[in-house]
Amino acid sequence: MAKLYFRYSAMNSGKTTSLLQVAFNYEERGMRPIIIKPSIDTKGDQHILSRLGLKRRVDALLTPRQTIAAVMKKHPGCHCILIDEAQFLTVAQANELFWYATHKNVPVIAYGLRTDFQTQGFPGATRLLQLAHELQELKTICRCGKKALFNGRKINGQFTFEGDQVAIDGEAAVEYESLCANCYHQFRAAAAGA
Repeated sequence: MAKLYFRYSAMNSGKTTSLLQVAFNYEERGMRPIIIKPSIDTKGDQHILSRLGLKRRVDALLTPRQTIAAVMKKHPGCHCILIDEAQFLTVAQANELFWYATHKNVPVIAYGLRTDFQTQGFPGATRLLQLAHELQELKTICRCGKKALFNGRKINGQFTFEGDQVAIDGEAAVEYESLCANCYHQFRAAAAGA
């Protein structure tokens, strides 16, 4: 039986770079991976972009109303499903990926954030954490050198802890920084004026 894997982390841990390496490994062995990205991630349009500068066109942009089955009908014979920005999946899509792995015997490797800039879970990521056969935390470091757990959102260079759950980095003046728990708390307290 194939498995559903969820590889999660804070920002800047190499999730997309890892996904691209897995795709390359499958292709090097004559196998066909399918790369899917939720359409809510507008960064790169129809491409996934690694912070290392690597870029690749996705096989499918997945809208919130689309099913995995509908996408897979257009890509028969794949050997692996790779999902970038998996936190943006719907709960139904995460459920369907689990079904694909277990009933269609197609490995699914999903890469995404565990939590948003307010330390709240994304619905898709939360469901993947509940369903995945295997969880793997990809690690990165904070500006202080400690392990980063959280994602700080900056607008015009200033940390903010209010706003919509989704604001894509690279658009307007939105940026994100991976932070350890101590630095996150310090920046949050400073933003609140405490």
